Amino acid sequence: MKEARGLGSAKDGVHHWLVQRLTAIALIPLFVWFIVSLVSMIGADFATVQQWISNPLVTVLLLVFLVSLFYHSELGVQVVIEDYVSSKGSRLAALILSRFVHFFLAAAAIVAVLRVAFGA
Repeated sequence: MKEARGLGSAKDGVHHWLVQRLTAIALIPLFVWFIVSLVSMIGADFATVQQWISNPLVTVLLLVFLVSLFYHSELGVQVVIEDYVSSKGSRLAALILSRFVHFFLAAAAIVAVLRVAFGA
């Protein structure tokens, strides 16, 4: 029955794997859009970049890009830690530290985008 429900020994099933794949798929067009936008802004001054970021669609796309990027990264680092850190205590500490670092960096990036977008 556990195989039919997709639940393995960790009782987590394929959720982690699926979410990591979905964020990767979401990041493909977002990353292309972001790089094309950055290339088109080469040589632009801050006022031009601020005007671009203050566009509501751009602000939302940037925020979705950042949330997807940091969540995808956190999931990947979690897998590496779980696979390669053998000590249970060290593994738990590394997982907690990783989650806090990813959360802090994501929050800082989101605040930066919002400050530029709203001119604060």
